[in-house]
Amino acid sequence: MSSKFSKFRHLLKQNASLENSPTHVKKTQQNHFFDSIYAFVKLECLKIKNSMNYFAIKTRLYINALKASMKELHTMSEALA
Repeated sequence: MSSKFSKFRHLLKQNASLENSPTHVKKTQQNHFFDSIYAFVKLECLKIKNSMNYFAIKTRLYINALKASMKELHTMSEALA
């Protein structure tokens, strides 16, 4: 049981930014903890649904976010021209 928890903790830290919270207020720490767990559950669901690993999913999400931001940048640039 301990190794399963350890693996879960490692995956949570690595893939859901659990330890990257710079907050010092208890409420914001609780919010960050909940959001990290929620993000991990969503990532796990995507992993199962798409038969992909965490890194492939995160890379795809990152690339799609970059494409969307570049599209928005071009739209804003055209509006100024």
